[in-house]
Amino acid sequence: MSITLKALVEKLGGELIGNDVEVSRVASVANAEAGHITFITDSKYRKSLSDTKASAVILAEENRAFSDLPRIVTDNPYAYFAKVSALLNPQINAVFGLHTSSIIGAESKISATCAVGPNAVIGHQVSLADGVVVGAGCFIGDNVTIGKNTKLQPNVTIYSDSLVGANCNIAAGAVIGADGFGYANQDGTWVKIPQVGRVVIADDVDVGANTTIDRGALDDTVIEKGVKLDNLIQIGHNCIIGAHTVIAGCVGIAGSARIGKRCRIGGAAMILGHLEIADDVTVSPGSMITRSLKKSDTYTALMPFQRHEDWLKTAASLRHLTEINEKLKALENTLAALKSKD
Repeated sequence: MSITLKALVEKLGGELIGNDVEVSRVASVANAEAGHITFITDSKYRKSLSDTKASAVILAEENRAFSDLPRIVTDNPYAYFAKVSALLNPQINAVFGLHTSSIIGAESKISATCAVGPNAVIGHQVSLADGVVVGAGCFIGDNVTIGKNTKLQPNVTIYSDSLVGANCNIAAGAVIGADGFGYANQDGTWVKIPQVGRVVIADDVDVGANTTIDRGALDDTVIEKGVKLDNLIQIGHNCIIGAHTVIAGCVGIAGSARIGKRCRIGGAAMILGHLEIADDVTVSPGSMITRSLKKSDTYTALMPFQRHEDWLKTAASLRHLTEINEKLKALENTLAALKSKD
């Protein structure tokens, strides 16, 4: 589809400067062609505007004078660009109804406006609200409730008693509500602790491909409204993820951790169990968080990479750091004693 800049401004706001051209596709500054609309968010990309072949550009107020192209000025070009992309790339509507190969358990309530794909298995007493899409090969356990317009891509597994809100998107291979990792040691052997809590996911949550969210041991694991989870994330049992927090790929969060609202957790970060992280905290990629973070700030725990041989030397030095520190303190005390005699 295509749309004019005037129509975009009428739908999304912003200020139109220049001709009211028509655009049909979003693109990067470097690869845009005629008929495309692009954007920049940082002043360091201003120079690239002079070379772009785009028909229009989305800019922040401070960059409005750095292009002669037809342009839309807005306070958040990145978010505006995302909305334009959604308009130009509408999702294909699923076909309502139950595929003939799907299996539906007793006493399940499935809205007539739902779409259930091939080989989907839906357990007993499941409730699917209007507009829910269940992709091919999904499994939904007993007593699961899913809110309006939530979409499950192929091969999603949702274990029994889980609660998923409205307008959620759960990507392929995600597992919601599997048992948490809970065992008690008895005389050197491990006794499994029954995981009797649920997973409760609020509205407007996105869950990435192959991400796993474990059910609670006693209390529920809770994912609050607007949380965005990338691919390959592990969230342990009894965790609480605060509203509008965003978590990048390969993050591991151990059981009973409480993450605040609007946090940003970088890829491959690790958060130990039973910790509390305040609202509006940013954790840098690859960091390991070993204690609670009570104050909103950015936290980083990284070791700069080195050549392997150099790293072995660094590691050897680290092992002797306490000994070196004690020797340094002894030298400082000796020096202080010599100065006092003078």
